[in-house]
Amino acid sequence: MSDGAPPGPDDSGAPGAGADRPAPGRGLLDFLNVAAVVLDANGRIVFWSPQATDTFGYTSQEALGRYAARLLVGEENRDRAVELFGGVMGTGQPWSGVFPVRHRDGATRPVEFRSMRLLDDLGDVYALGIAVDQAALHDVESRLALSEQLVSQAPVGFALLDTDLRYRLVNRALERINGVPAAEHIGRHPRDIHPDSKVETVEKALRHVLTTGEPLIDQHFVGRTRADPGHDHAWSVSHYRIHDPAGEVIGVATSVVDITERHRAAAEAEQARRRLALIADASTRIGTTLGVEQTARELAEVAAGDLADLAAVDVLDGVLSCRTAAPRADGPELFRALAVASAFPTHLTAVADPVGEVAAYGPERLITRCVRTGQPVLVAHCDEQDLRRIARSPQAAATLARSGVHSYLAVPLIARDEVLGALDLLRVRNPAPFDADDVLLARELAARAAVAIDNARWHQNVRTAAETLQRSLLPPAPPQRPGLRIASLYRPAQAANEVGGDWYDVISLTGDRTALVIGDVMGNGIDAAATMGRLCTVVRAYAALDLPPDEILHHLDDLTDGLEHYIATCLYATYDPHTGQCRIANAGHLPPVLTRPGHRPQLLHLPSGAPLGVGGVVFDTTTVHLHPGDQLLLYTDGLVETRDDPIDERLTTLLAALGPAGRDFDSLCGRLVDAMRQPEDPDDVALLLVEAGHHTGRPGSR
Repeated sequence: MSDGAPPGPDDSGAPGAGADRPAPGRGLLDFLNVAAVVLDANGRIVFWSPQATDTFGYTSQEALGRYAARLLVGEENRDRAVELFGGVMGTGQPWSGVFPVRHRDGATRPVEFRSMRLLDDLGDVYALGIAVDQAALHDVESRLALSEQLVSQAPVGFALLDTDLRYRLVNRALERINGVPAAEHIGRHPRDIHPDSKVETVEKALRHVLTTGEPLIDQHFVGRTRADPGHDHAWSVSHYRIHDPAGEVIGVATSVVDITERHRAAAEAEQARRRLALIADASTRIGTTLGVEQTARELAEVAAGDLADLAAVDVLDGVLSCRTAAPRADGPELFRALAVASAFPTHLTAVADPVGEVAAYGPERLITRCVRTGQPVLVAHCDEQDLRRIARSPQAAATLARSGVHSYLAVPLIARDEVLGALDLLRVRNPAPFDADDVLLARELAARAAVAIDNARWHQNVRTAAETLQRSLLPPAPPQRPGLRIASLYRPAQAANEVGGDWYDVISLTGDRTALVIGDVMGNGIDAAATMGRLCTVVRAYAALDLPPDEILHHLDDLTDGLEHYIATCLYATYDPHTGQCRIANAGHLPPVLTRPGHRPQLLHLPSGAPLGVGGVVFDTTTVHLHPGDQLLLYTDGLVETRDDPIDERLTTLLAALGPAGRDFDSLCGRLVDAMRQPEDPDDVALLLVEAGHHTGRPGSR
């Protein structure tokens, strides 16, 4: 209850207003707005703090000199107030508790008190009362309790570091994450707690937040801790700068959320995506040709990247010759190196088996075990002994060790239940060891490549047989014939790895005459080569009968009509060196080219006839006189035909490529093929080039 004293001249009359209002606080006591009141021995108010005005509503002018019990306590509580005051003043025992106080606005409010007796240097006794509004105190206590519980019990790691980046507070969650007791954190830097070198990045981020005040939110960090030093963990880390109530920087707070499972799941999903991409890439890159070496190289190049740092493909030596004997149970195995590839430039490719060479490896070698068991061989962590069972020599093993090779995987190449060889994989820069997932991926790549290699080796074997057959039927070298210089060339197709039915022949006739033959059986492979051989034999037989060119083609047409579906073109010519006459008949073949000294090459316009095998066609013989130095070129369509260019344009190109007669006769066939064909052209080619000499003047036979 007020004693009726009027407000002072400097009061506004409003509670809490006036010149004695405190400046903004800097600590917890100021935040609580703690009031201080001093009473003399008679209970009069002799000291009144500015915070007391906020707590009780009375200004210092209204309170000083007044009896506290009359001013601040209602009638119903006054006796209790006098009793408590007397106890503090009489016994000197402090008192604390909640007491109802009458506010200036007339309301009664519970206030938290701490009361004690004071003694000055003159021996006078006073009573000090420290008071806080109970509602404000409970609010602060609730907030502190909530903050403490959130920090201590939250599953999120939390730490408070000072401006020197030393730990001041660490909760239990962070204690578990780091594997270090909270007490051992206090006063130490993060670099003193974490063994991972990446902690420097964390401290750099903390300094940035302290300097700029900009928080860093949800920063992903991967590293290792003392709690689990053998495995990587992932965390989402956020940093905030912390200020006191006055705005002074007191440190930085860090929250740490363990996202290892999410990180691993994302990594596994990314790895699965990359593996699928690798398999898709392999589907388009492996087996693009029917070449064994090319297929092996494609497999090694695909594997050397996301899967391995170094890849090698070796096959059992008998595989290339299509010998299907199973790997032996004991003794060494012979391997032929087909391909080596690296994910980065390295000298390690030089210590692998040189491509094309054969090496014998005993049963103790890992690659031998792989092909004999037909099962993958995985060495997650290689030691020196493992490397000696992998490398081609002790010196190579030492090189692998010095280079940091740490993991090895070999998977068999299996096609149609036959082990063809193995895919060898090494890791150097990739720190992760090979695991079960890598085995599955490597087996998938090896299975795809093995089928392609198997197809290629059988196709290559058939092609080799066909080419051998075809070459055996061609003249081994241009024969020397009277009055003629002769050059020839046969070149099989390279891109398609197919042998066709192109052939040429030079046949001796009576009277020093020479028969010149060139032909092309449509189709390819060993069947076409066999048909070509039959035609070549028949041509020689009819040539021995000394028949005219058109009659020989007529007999060939009858024979070819009975050879199933095969159709062939053929040009047959006879040359008499005594008269210079060249008699030519054509069965659907491209026209020969005549080059005379001092003149441009020109196509001979002959009745083209129809290909052999059509049946019922009349063939004509044309006579051309060859002068000394004249050159006549016979060729198959593989020299000039392409998929994109008209045949007329290609024939014009051929005439331009020939040039004048007499120049580089012996090498002209090879230069023509090089100038006219590309490596990927899908057809083989045969050429027969003759140059006429001086005539003897003696009449020749028919």
